[in-house]
Amino acid sequence: MRRNVAILIFPEVEVLDFTGPFEVFAVTDELNEGKFFHTFTVAGSPGIVRARNGLQIAPDHTFASAPAADIFVVPGGAGTRALLKQPAGLEWVREQAGQAEVVASVCTGVLVLASAGLLHGLRATTHYENFAELAALAPGTDIDQARRFTDNGRVLTSAGISAGIDLSLHIVSRLHGTATAEKTARYMEYHWRNDGGTTR
Repeated sequence: MRRNVAILIFPEVEVLDFTGPFEVFAVTDELNEGKFFHTFTVAGSPGIVRARNGLQIAPDHTFASAPAADIFVVPGGAGTRALLKQPAGLEWVREQAGQAEVVASVCTGVLVLASAGLLHGLRATTHYENFAELAALAPGTDIDQARRFTDNGRVLTSAGISAGIDLSLHIVSRLHGTATAEKTARYMEYHWRNDGGTTR
C-alpha cells in the first residue's frame, strides 16, 4: 500500500522541520519504485508560504483539497504560535490526526498537537528550549527531556529540527523494515541515530 504523507506548512515554519521528513519519505519512495509514500505539503490557504529565514514554498494542497493522510507530520517553528490561535486550523489537525495511521510532530509542532488535545496521557518531547511551554499546554503529558524522539504507537514526537529526520527514518523502519530505512539514510549520507530515541 502506498501511503499518503501529508506535511503541514504555515508561515514561519522551521525549514528543516518539514524538509527533513519530506526528503526521508520522498527518497524512500524513489528508491523503492514509487511503491511506499506519496508525500505532499498542505497549507491553510492557497498561495506562497514564507518559511523561516525567507524560504518560499508553493504548497501542494490546501486544507480543503488535501487527500486524507495516512501519515500526518506537523513541523515546528515560530509560526506554530499563530496556529495555536486558529480554531479552524486546529480542527483540521484533529480531523487529520483522527484518521491517520501515524501522527508525528517535529520540534515545536508538538505544541499544535497539544493544543488540539492529542497528547493527553502520552509521552512527548520537543526542542530543549520549549519544555516549559509544552508542559503549560499539555499538563497531562509525560515530557521526556532525554530522548531524541518518542513513539507512543500512533503518535510520535521528536526533539528539535534535525531530530525530525531520525524520527522519519524510524517511521520508515517501523513500516518497511530497518534495511529500507538504512538504505534511505545511506543515500542521503545521513548518520541515522537508530537508537530508539534514547539520547539527544
